Amino acid sequence: MAKQQVTVPDIGGAEGAEVIELLVAVGDEVVADQGLLVLESDKASMEIPSTVAGTVVELLVSEGQQLAEGAPVAVIETADGGADATGQPGGDPAVAADEEEAPPPTRGVAPEIADTEAAAGTGDAPAATGAAATPPHPGEARAAPARLEAASGGGAYAGPAVRKLAREFGVPLQQVSGSGPRGRVLKEDLQQYVKQALSGGTGSGAGIPAIPEIDFSRFGEVEVTQRSKLDKLTAANMQRSWLNVPHVTQFDEADITELEAFRQGLKGEAGQRGTRLTPLPFILKACAVALREQPKFASSLAANGEQLVYKRYTHIGMAVDTPAGLMVPVIRDVDRKSVWELAAEVLALADKARERKLTPAEMQGGCFTVSSLGTIGGNGFTPIVNPPEVGILGVSRAATRPVWDGQGFVPRTLLPLALSYDHRVINGGDGGRFLTRLVALLGDIRRLVM
Repeated sequence: MAKQQVTVPDIGGAEGAEVIELLVAVGDEVVADQGLLVLESDKASMEIPSTVAGTVVELLVSEGQQLAEGAPVAVIETADGGADATGQPGGDPAVAADEEEAPPPTRGVAPEIADTEAAAGTGDAPAATGAAATPPHPGEARAAPARLEAASGGGAYAGPAVRKLAREFGVPLQQVSGSGPRGRVLKEDLQQYVKQALSGGTGSGAGIPAIPEIDFSRFGEVEVTQRSKLDKLTAANMQRSWLNVPHVTQFDEADITELEAFRQGLKGEAGQRGTRLTPLPFILKACAVALREQPKFASSLAANGEQLVYKRYTHIGMAVDTPAGLMVPVIRDVDRKSVWELAAEVLALADKARERKLTPAEMQGGCFTVSSLGTIGGNGFTPIVNPPEVGILGVSRAATRPVWDGQGFVPRTLLPLALSYDHRVINGGDGGRFLTRLVALLGDIRRLVM
């Protein structure tokens, strides 16, 4: 019998992910890849699987705890006598757990010096196999945060996700007091700084009056529930976008009568393929063509506002309504995939979103977003742009209405579309051309292959 420690794997650069659910208890038998707990970050909810099969002898975390890559979560007793998490056969897993209190080794902070969103590791947890069994030299360990501060500029000790958020807020990190280990600046510190700046009448967004607190229990019975972390972060992102991006929304309707007839005729083939063919794959394909012809819609405004970053790829996000809140998985290379491939991927990612199994990587890299309320209803809405993207398409429910064809009224299936965009990058002419092209593509899907 041997004991192995399971740690948090690479979670796409997310840091400060919260434990929202424990899936096992001490004494449970688990198999390899079975979920041990659920983490929720600012990008997604994800299950942390066991790397081995055996019996759970110790849980090292509790609900509400904040974890990062490399943090220990459980100790599993196996029957194969293999090496444990310390890299030594039959070693004591407590050794690796104790070392988390020590400053990280040099290679634990190297990804953060790179200061990129895709950097792996946060520097708060010990390095992976082998490194934990050989602690760094004390002088080297003490120097690691100092090197990080010097490399990042300004003396701020923070990870790439926090630095990215600070750039979006326009907040100098040197002015933010960190509450994390060794004075590390966490997202909560940044949010608190912005909140205080707003209430004190300083910083970006100054002068916006606060909504007064009201005791609603004075008027009758009330129930107060705690919002999920994902729900609160979505709200913060939407408010930041609304305050920073000058939104313009243009509306139009696409005549999808022929598209719907074609789609209905493919129901049998869709069943044979084991999938469902909804209008969304056609909409995604049409957006890919329009983005190729209007590349500014796939660009992003550089932080200094003086350059546009044009993306030579076509990754499109699709908003999914889930019980946990709004999630936006990203479908990659839409322009290179067939409608059938897109149909299968749409269903698979939507299911993963509802089951809270999306990884952070599956929610990154989008250059445009489609938000469809087709099955819910409504005649139109104004979607909010998701920075650093500059455009988003809102799709409402199609309806059959009488349309004058020059001689009489005929029934046609019309799809309401709403295109919101960042007016700093996109002007009305750009928006009109994009939406007009989209309407033409959906009105005659033969244009998709031209």
